[in-house]
Amino acid sequence: MAAHEKRDITRQKKRLTIRFGIDEATRVAFTEDLSRTGMFIKTPNTCLPNSKIRIEFEIADKKVELHARVMWAKKVPHNLFHLVKKCGMGVRFLHFHSGEEHFSDYFENQVNPLPSPCCEETI
Repeated sequence: MAAHEKRDITRQKKRLTIRFGIDEATRVAFTEDLSRTGMFIKTPNTCLPNSKIRIEFEIADKKVELHARVMWAKKVPHNLFHLVKKCGMGVRFLHFHSGEEHFSDYFENQVNPLPSPCCEETI
């Protein structure tokens, strides 16, 4: 097992439209995966590692606003952006300003969906 795969974090492949930036969330990007503690943002407009960024997005019409720290970034030229895997940045959530409960509920339901009652056996 590779060293970077030893983390015990449930990641979910999910494409969400987000806005991010240093002072204001003005740049648009997409997520590739999410966890309870962070996300991978696919973007050619990366921020330097250790930068603190603001992130905004919506889940089920509820706004989520938070600050995160850029843990790593891989920048490539714009003309190669769609050809290179994992170009963008990995961020770790620092503080939710709004929508933390919505994000937690969404993540819990996506990763551990409740079984459908029609599938339960009766004895």
